[in-house]
Amino acid sequence: MQSVEIAPLADVARDTGLPPFTAAAIFTQFNLVSLIAVGLLVSAALYLYGVRRLRQRGDEWPQGRTVAFVAGGLGSIAAVSVTGIEAYDTTLISVHMVQHMVLSMIGPIFLALGAPTTLALRVLHQRPRKVLLAVIHSRYVRVLTFPLVAFGLFIANPFILYFTGLYRLTLEHGWLHEFIHVHFLITGCLFFWPLLGLDPLPNRWPYPGRALLMVLSVPFHTVLGLTIMQARELLGGDWYPNLHLAWMDPHSDQVTAGGILWAGGEIVSVTMLGILVIQWIRQSEREARRVDRALDRVEMEEAAAAAKFTSPESATRPAPDAG
Repeated sequence: MQSVEIAPLADVARDTGLPPFTAAAIFTQFNLVSLIAVGLLVSAALYLYGVRRLRQRGDEWPQGRTVAFVAGGLGSIAAVSVTGIEAYDTTLISVHMVQHMVLSMIGPIFLALGAPTTLALRVLHQRPRKVLLAVIHSRYVRVLTFPLVAFGLFIANPFILYFTGLYRLTLEHGWLHEFIHVHFLITGCLFFWPLLGLDPLPNRWPYPGRALLMVLSVPFHTVLGLTIMQARELLGGDWYPNLHLAWMDPHSDQVTAGGILWAGGEIVSVTMLGILVIQWIRQSEREARRVDRALDRVEMEEAAAAAKFTSPESATRPAPDAG
């Protein structure tokens, strides 16, 4: 009887050559030579250069905004696009879902809190500044950043991706896979920038309207996550079974992916609501201080006028002749 030699797990995954996914794999599988990595480095360099220019001329820039943009925004995007997360994003749908959540929600939130447009407007000279303002207030940007339009794009994206043949195509074609990453990041920015951002964007709704949009987004993540968890057919068709990974069950991994989308969407949405409430309170406090200052000025003017009217000089001054 001929013996059968069992191949190591690392050799079983012949299409990917990847060992079983572990937390350590995130820090051992890097792809630093990519367009996304270059874009992240350029973005960080431009932002930090702008902050340095402001400080050189004596202007202040909140350190929290710098941390939010560079560490929170660009850092979170790098964590899922140049590390082991990226290496496994076509091997495990659960890993892909983590990447999806970060690119479409977490990264854009921190980028918005970094206020890069405000920084650019403060650093640029007259002509480039006018060009940037013209782009911000152009009809195209007004339409894309209108909250209901951005909300529709943000909600429709995952349904179109996962329930059409598009997702399978992204697994087969690397260029399309990267394009979808950029697309999710852009649409996430379009949704979160007018809601949370500090930049002077058009179509900015009052805080109650922004909170309502965030509340409305929660059911869509829940429905999508539960649908993926309960689906009998695999996303991507036979792509994952054809990888022949002995250490991974595609059906179980898809259930995990749906749970990540469901739970992650609710956690991010609740966090977003918290940030909106904090911003709302701070705006109310600023408005209250502004009103107090205005009332103080009115009281000081009235007091000065009253003091002038009742001063000894005005009291002893002879009245003008009637004739």
